[in-house]
Amino acid sequence: MSTDSTSTTDATTTADPRFAGLPGRPGKIIAVHLSYASRADQRGRRPASPSYFFKPASSVAASGSTIERPAGTELLAFEGEVALVIGTAARHVPLERAWDHVGWVTASDDFGVYDLRANDKGSNVRSKGRDGYTPIGPRLIDARTVDPHALRLRTWVNGELVQDDTTAGLIFPLAQFVADLSQHMTLEPGDVILTGTPAGSSVVVPGDVVEVEVDAPTAPGAPSSGRLVTTVVQGEHGFDPAVGSVPAVDDAQRADAWGSREAAGLAPAAQPAAAAFVLTPELRAKLEKAPVAGLSAQLRKRGLNNVVIDGIRPMHPDTKLIGTARTLRFIPNREDLFKAHGGGYNPQKQAFDALGAGEVMVIEARGDATAGTLGDILAIRAHAAGAAGIVTDGAVRDYDAVAAVGIPVFSKGAHPAVLGRRHVAWDHDVTIGCGGVAVQPGDVIVGDGDGVIVIPPGLVEEVVDAALAQEDEDGWIADRVADGERIEGLFPMNAAWRERYEQREEGR
Repeated sequence: MSTDSTSTTDATTTADPRFAGLPGRPGKIIAVHLSYASRADQRGRRPASPSYFFKPASSVAASGSTIERPAGTELLAFEGEVALVIGTAARHVPLERAWDHVGWVTASDDFGVYDLRANDKGSNVRSKGRDGYTPIGPRLIDARTVDPHALRLRTWVNGELVQDDTTAGLIFPLAQFVADLSQHMTLEPGDVILTGTPAGSSVVVPGDVVEVEVDAPTAPGAPSSGRLVTTVVQGEHGFDPAVGSVPAVDDAQRADAWGSREAAGLAPAAQPAAAAFVLTPELRAKLEKAPVAGLSAQLRKRGLNNVVIDGIRPMHPDTKLIGTARTLRFIPNREDLFKAHGGGYNPQKQAFDALGAGEVMVIEARGDATAGTLGDILAIRAHAAGAAGIVTDGAVRDYDAVAAVGIPVFSKGAHPAVLGRRHVAWDHDVTIGCGGVAVQPGDVIVGDGDGVIVIPPGLVEEVVDAALAQEDEDGWIADRVADGERIEGLFPMNAAWRERYEQREEGR
């Protein structure tokens, strides 16, 4: 380990200029997914513990290098980061001694192409493992001379400061990454840990120049990595769909890459129709008592006839389904679209991962029951998340295994084929059509042996109270019929019977 507070790697000459900012070629590069509070707040989620992915040593580049945006892609994003370089081997080291194993810190840029993320859920193999996608340097800072809680990270694009944060803003301290990883593998001298990026990461285009600097402004001599400079150029090579998946983007990827929908030039996300609606325990209890047939009658009285999802039956005959809708949309299969969108972490998997407690996954399959729209793994995921149930106007694959999970499911029946036979998972949390009914995220879904009904959130309380009142009235009429009374004048009640009923009500 160097004893200088800031050292170049000229003293540790490497034959490969790509590693000029490091002691040598690293054996492994481990990157942290989400680590800064500012980035977590931007993404709307905060991890309970760190998670990681690997980057190949062949992705390292020196300051002054160029980085290619591949042909056919649009979302190349930078991520300025603090890089830790291991000085002495670490295996099963406690947190209080973990920093002793860090030899140096320096600047890094964890570039990635969002167009290539979908099929590599979490691993980032293709999106972040490309040649030149891990610039590091230009100088090393001796880790013994700095406070790991007081490092500053700044990033500039074309001279404009776009990221400015300190390691005090980390969710997890730098030493925790070393201690955590050492529980699972030996960190060897020269290994690199990329410690995540703060808010401000965004998209760059050919011609842009990105600079990253790490310094310790409160340490003696204010040691600095110097500015790590990378210029973006346009690549000439695209991708062959015959050998692998090709780039694919949607507005969700654009918003993630740019940092927000507004930065990506997209309209603000449409709010679900029931954004302010809460399905309270009291309302759930009322809906539990109200039959779908009664709710349907009340909605019809209010002019809503197209609210019953046609052609589906419950997997468990005595089940009652109550929850708010999340939606998933399948389009008809087309081979090129399925190749681009159907694999990896596609919208079907994204939708089920986003499913929450008390929610119902409603799937648009265009009434096509000649391929499955879900199987046992997705049913288990929904059940584990506390979801209220699943509704599809298509078929269920692994039908018996799904039934064994125990979550309420309404479908058109069973089919053994995978969804790729008929469907491409296209998007989620949008307005869909299921069984001939429009369903929006946030709509209230109620199902029983008669079928499934969709209730606009603003009408739920009014409709369920009316349905329960009608149920009580119908029950009283049924008792009178059972006593031998004629139906004429009683169902519906004429004035005389209505008076008797109301007197009975008043006498309660």
